[in-house]
Amino acid sequence: GLVGALLIGSVTGRSLARLHGKPFLGVHHLEGHLCSVQLGDPLPPGPYLVLLVSGGHTEMIRVDGPGDYTRLARSRDDAAGEAFDKVARLLGLGYPGGPAVQAAAASGDSKRFSLPKGRVSRPEGGFHPYDFSFSGLKTAVLRLVNQLRAEEAAGGEPFPLADVAASFEQVVADVLVERTTRCARDQGLKTIVMVGGVAANHRLRARLEERCQALALEWRVAPLAYCTDNAAMIGVAAEQRFRAGAQSSIELAVTPRLPLEQAPVLYEPQAPF
Repeated sequence: GLVGALLIGSVTGRSLARLHGKPFLGVHHLEGHLCSVQLGDPLPPGPYLVLLVSGGHTEMIRVDGPGDYTRLARSRDDAAGEAFDKVARLLGLGYPGGPAVQAAAASGDSKRFSLPKGRVSRPEGGFHPYDFSFSGLKTAVLRLVNQLRAEEAAGGEPFPLADVAASFEQVVADVLVERTTRCARDQGLKTIVMVGGVAANHRLRARLEERCQALALEWRVAPLAYCTDNAAMIGVAAEQRFRAGAQSSIELAVTPRLPLEQAPVLYEPQAPF
C-alpha cells in the first residue's frame, strides 16, 4: 500500500489503543480482502481456493484455515484491475476503470472482437497453467482501438465503443474463471471464493457462477459493498487473529510490501519493523 496512508492508519490505531487500553493488531491488507467474504453468506468447510482480483493484485491463494495461506498463482505483470484502468483510459472512459468499462460494455457484443488470453511461458517450455498476464491484452486493445479509430476517420462506421468494452471484459472474465476452476480441480478443492475490487464486476460474477455450477463446485463472492477497500474487512481479519490469541507490538511500524505468507510476523512480541 501507500506508505502515507499506512502511517496515518498506524498512528491512529496505536493512539486509540493506548488511549483506551485496548489491544492493538496490525492487519495485512490482503488478509482483509480474504476475510471480506465472511461478511456475506457462510463459507462451506475449508480448505478452499480464493481468487483475489483487485487493482493491485491478481492472485490465487489456497486457504487451509485462519491465517494459513499458500499462493498458487499470480499475475506476472498488470493486475486485472490495472488492465481495466488502462483500457478505460484507451477508450476515453472515466476512473476507476472497472465500473466505467462495465457500464460501457452493458449494451455491447462480447463476441465481436477476438482478443488474446495472455499466457505465461515456462523456462523449461510450455505455459504455466494458472498464472496470469494482462499486458499483452492491453496492447491488443490499443492496436484494435487505433485500427478502428483510423477506419472511422476514413469514413467508416462509428467507433464501436460498447463492443470493444464488452469483448475486453469478456476475455478477462473467461481467463480468470477458466484458470481458477482448473486450479481448484487440480488441487482437489471443492469451493472457490472471489474477493477484491474486480470481484464486483457483474460479467465476472455471472461467469464464475455459470462455470462452478457446470463443474459442481461451491462458490462464494464477497458482497458488493465489501469488494473494494473497506474498514469492515480489516475488522474481520483483526477479530480472527485476536480470537486466535494474536496481538501486535504497540511499536509496530508499517511496510508497503509484505508477502501474505509473512503476515504472522505482525504478531511477534518484538516489532519486526
